[in-house]
Amino acid sequence: MRDDYRYRSPRAGERGGGGIGGSRGSRPRGQANVRRTRKRKPPRAAAAARIAVCLASLVVLLTSGIGWAAYRWLNHGLITSSALDALRDGGARRDGSVNVLLIGLDSRKDMNGDDLPKEFVQRELHAGSSGIGGYNTNTLILMHIPAGGGKVTAFSIPRDDYVEIAGGRGEHKIKEAYGLAKAEAASRLSAEGVRGAELEHRGREAGREATLATVQQFLGVPIDHFAEVNLLGFYDIAKVVQPVPVCLKKAVRDRYSGADFSAGPQNLDARQALSFVRQRHGLAGGDLDRTHRQQAFLSSVTYKLKSEGVWGDMGKLQGLFDVVKKDIVMDDRWNILDFARQAPNLTGGNAEFHTLPIAGFATRKGEAVNLVDRTKVRNLVQSMIGPGAPPAADSAKNGGRPGAGSAPRGRVAVPPAKAPDSAFQGPPVRMGGVPCVN
Repeated sequence: MRDDYRYRSPRAGERGGGGIGGSRGSRPRGQANVRRTRKRKPPRAAAAARIAVCLASLVVLLTSGIGWAAYRWLNHGLITSSALDALRDGGARRDGSVNVLLIGLDSRKDMNGDDLPKEFVQRELHAGSSGIGGYNTNTLILMHIPAGGGKVTAFSIPRDDYVEIAGGRGEHKIKEAYGLAKAEAASRLSAEGVRGAELEHRGREAGREATLATVQQFLGVPIDHFAEVNLLGFYDIAKVVQPVPVCLKKAVRDRYSGADFSAGPQNLDARQALSFVRQRHGLAGGDLDRTHRQQAFLSSVTYKLKSEGVWGDMGKLQGLFDVVKKDIVMDDRWNILDFARQAPNLTGGNAEFHTLPIAGFATRKGEAVNLVDRTKVRNLVQSMIGPGAPPAADSAKNGGRPGAGSAPRGRVAVPPAKAPDSAFQGPPVRMGGVPCVN
């Protein structure tokens, strides 16, 4: 069993104050070396949770309800990042809720920056060569988890939204924040003599910092945690979970992604699953329909794992956990025991995915982009999950059960408000089953 890597950001400065799911202690400015650390084993608890994130460019799963043995085993060997250290406070809430950013990295490289085998990328991933995709974040989902349970609300950010990139980098597609910052850092670090895996790790940290800051700046709500997975990570998790049930409104065939599916319900293996979530050519809504595919896939996988009793079976979970520890990068502040008390409704299907609206299409700097009304987007998100969102209904309506709308003692639950479906890009995708999509 290997120790976990903790990436130290070259731009991380001191930071004080408390945070949800872990303290935010100060760190020396400029500390940038990659080092191995072994996490302390926390005391025995009644329940523990873990995150199994899978996004394909793309899909992320958050899980909860596993036992103490699973928590201790999984917590030993995770790949963690300190990218949150460079993030300015965005008005952290005191209601106990949590905002998690799920990042799907469209990279055909491994954690050390080495190309994945060409034959594997073309045959299994149907994703061209390792030179395609770069370090674009083709999937960005902000997930809001209310304190004490309640409905989880998630917002998918279309990858081509034309926004201001944090750090004074000007306007670009939001997916490019990661790659732009990584390239800048790599150029600087190379000049300093940094090479190999360390150069890759530190460059990716800069990419994560820029992505987190850009999303927080765009949406106007704070980010408490994040998880990142690349193309290989999605494939590995889909391979453990397969076959995955999905449903299509009509038959599709696309040579770019390899998607070749009939209409109606069907089960997909890992290679087909990747094609399912990557297809955009031949779809009426293009990238926006692909975003709905990602949301539907997440719902379907979660539904299958719950219906088959996987969450409570350590033997069934082991293969999934092996992938999480190999392919997933998470922030180093995540307090899993605390998170276990906050996210029971996610795996129970009590979640809803929305796609943030765009104002139209245009060409900027020679590229097709989505125009966005930043004020409209921020107001929409903040009205549902921001500090001014309506308070929770009386917990007596739910029988006073924690996790059913009531918050832990000393906290005030702030569930999402209800926004009209027309405010978003297409209808919402609701967890708890196998939704049918384009």
